[in-house]
Amino acid sequence: MEPVDPIERRAASGPSGRFAAGTRRLTTAMRSGARVTARATANGSQRTGQAFRSFARRDGAGESGLARFIEMHTVQVGADAALTVSLAGTIFALPTDQARSAVALFLLLTMAPFVLLAPFVGPVLDRFRHGRRWAIGTTLAVRGFFCWVLAGAIVTDSPWVFPLALVCLVASRAYAVARASAIPRLLPAKMDLVTANSRIMITGLVGMGLGGALAAGVSRFGVEWSLRLAFATYIFATVLAIRLPAQVDTPVTDATPRIRPPLRSRPEERLRNLPNRVLHAIIIVCGARFLVAFLTLFLIFLTRENPLPGLSTAVVIGAAVAAAGVGNVLGSLLGNKRVAPPPTPTLVTLGIIGTVSTITAALFYALWSVLLVSFVGGVLTQLGKLCLDSIVQTEVPESRHSRVFAWIETTLQLAWVAGGAIAIVLPLEPRIGFGVAAAVMVLGFLIAVRTRVHGIRLQPAGTPPRLTEEPGVASDHRLGD
Repeated sequence: MEPVDPIERRAASGPSGRFAAGTRRLTTAMRSGARVTARATANGSQRTGQAFRSFARRDGAGESGLARFIEMHTVQVGADAALTVSLAGTIFALPTDQARSAVALFLLLTMAPFVLLAPFVGPVLDRFRHGRRWAIGTTLAVRGFFCWVLAGAIVTDSPWVFPLALVCLVASRAYAVARASAIPRLLPAKMDLVTANSRIMITGLVGMGLGGALAAGVSRFGVEWSLRLAFATYIFATVLAIRLPAQVDTPVTDATPRIRPPLRSRPEERLRNLPNRVLHAIIIVCGARFLVAFLTLFLIFLTRENPLPGLSTAVVIGAAVAAAGVGNVLGSLLGNKRVAPPPTPTLVTLGIIGTVSTITAALFYALWSVLLVSFVGGVLTQLGKLCLDSIVQTEVPESRHSRVFAWIETTLQLAWVAGGAIAIVLPLEPRIGFGVAAAVMVLGFLIAVRTRVHGIRLQPAGTPPRLTEEPGVASDHRLGD
C-alpha cells in the first residue's frame, strides 16, 4: 500500500474534504430513500390493484365475465371524468355565479343530448344487440376521437367546441343505455341485479376519482392535454370493450333470431304502457332527480339572499355537497350487499323518507335540515337508480332493453330539468321553496302508489298489451318484489 502524503491527508480532512464526504453521504441517502419510496409505491399500487380485482371478481363475477366489464367501466368513467374536467370552463359548466336566465339556458343545454337518445339511439342499439360489444366500443371510440378533435378546437377557440362536446355527451348517454342492457347477460348465479349494478357504481366512483385527479394535474399544462388524456383513456377502454366475453352479445338462435326492430317505438313500448312495477319505480326515481336538481340550484341562490346565521354560502353549499356525497356512497354500499334489499319495497321506503325530509326542511330551515335532505337525496338518487335498473332489466324483454332505457334516461333528465326550473323561478324564501318541493314529492309519491296498484290508464281502446317476454326467451329474474 502506498503511503499517504501528510499534506493530502490534511487536505482531505479539511473543510472541502468534509463537504465532499457529506455530499456523497447525502447523495447515497437520497438514492436509498428514492429506492425505498419507489418500492413502497410499487407495492402499494400492486396491493391496491389486487384489492380492486378481488372486489370485482367476488361472488362469481370473475367466472361470469362481469369482472372484465367492471374493469372496462372503471376506465370509461375515468375518461369521462377527464372530459368533464376539461369542459369545466366551457358552456357546459353550471353558471351558478350568473343570472337565473343563464342557469335556464344551461338547463336547456343539458336536455340537448336526450333529444336524440330516446327516439334514435335506443332503437339503434336494440338492432345491434347481437354485436353489443362493438356497439359499446363504438360509443367509446367516438368519444375518444372527438376528444382529440376538441383538444385542437379549444386551443383555437373554434365555434365547433359546442357541437363536438354535444356529440361526446350523446355518446356518453348511449354508452349508459348499452351498459344497462349488457349487465343481465353477465350476471353470476350468486348475485342479483341490484348488487351487480351497485358494484359497477362503486368501481365507477374509483375511476372518477383517479381520472379527475389525473386530468386536474395534466390540465395545468393546458386544457388540451387533459382532453388528450381523455382520448388515450377512451381508446384503452375501447380495446377492453371489444375484448369483453362473447356472452355480452345476444346469440343468434331460434329463440333469439336476428331481428330488426323498427326505429320508431310502437305504442306498447312507450313509458305509459310499461309494467306497473317499472312505472312505479320510474316515478319515485324521478322524484329523487327532481329533489337533487332543486336542492342544487335553490340552495345556491337561497344562501346568497337568505343566508343561515353565521354561515357563509360556501360553507353551507360545501356541507350540503359533502352530505349528498356520503349519501351516494352509502346508497352504493347498501346495494352491494351479498343479499341486496328487494327493489320495490326499498323504493317505497326511500320515497317516504325523501318526502318526509323535504317537509322537515320546509318547516325548519337550519343547517341540520339542509344536511338531512341533502343526505337523503344522495341515498335516494343512488340506491333508487340501482333498484330501477334492476327492475327494468327483469321486467322488460331483452330485445327492448335499449329503447326502454333510453326513454327512461330522457324522462329522468326531464325530472332533473323540472327541479332546476322550479328552483330558479320560486321566490327565495325557505318555507315557500321547500314547501313547493315537498308538495311535488308528496304528489309524486301518491301517483307512484296509484300506478303500482292500477297503472296509468291512458291508452285508447285497441292499444296492444303491455310489454311481455318474447316467446322462447328465458327470463331469469333472481329478484324479489
